[in-house]
Amino acid sequence: MLTACGDPAPTYVDQAWVRLSPNKDRPSSGYFVAHGGDADTQLRGVMTDYALKVEMHESINEGGVMKMKAIDSVDIPAKGKVAFAPGGKHLMIWGINDTAINRGKMTFTFLLANGDRLLVDAAIQKPGGAEPAMAAGGEHE
Repeated sequence: MLTACGDPAPTYVDQAWVRLSPNKDRPSSGYFVAHGGDADTQLRGVMTDYALKVEMHESINEGGVMKMKAIDSVDIPAKGKVAFAPGGKHLMIWGINDTAINRGKMTFTFLLANGDRLLVDAAIQKPGGAEPAMAAGGEHE
């Protein structure tokens, strides 16, 4: 018989990928899925050494017009998930360096409210390419 002893299930991030902007002077976008552990938490920020700046944003519909707004934090419910996906929540990433582009991936640090830092590699998708297979399969409207 298994018992519920041991360490609590941690929050984790997977399916991370970046779509490069076709214009190097414009920000690229990043996507991922955050999975809640045994306790509610918040994503407070995302950083990387491979770009000048990263911000969390959300696309919203205001009076029939799609707009983007910066968001400071995102709740991640216990045992739930939050998707950062095209058309919704996403990362705006300015100045991705050539090292990351040539490697085809970059590492992000996800900052949680409890002080945890999650290191996650994200595949870099060149402009015009399809989203990675691991990120596809979500519901599309």
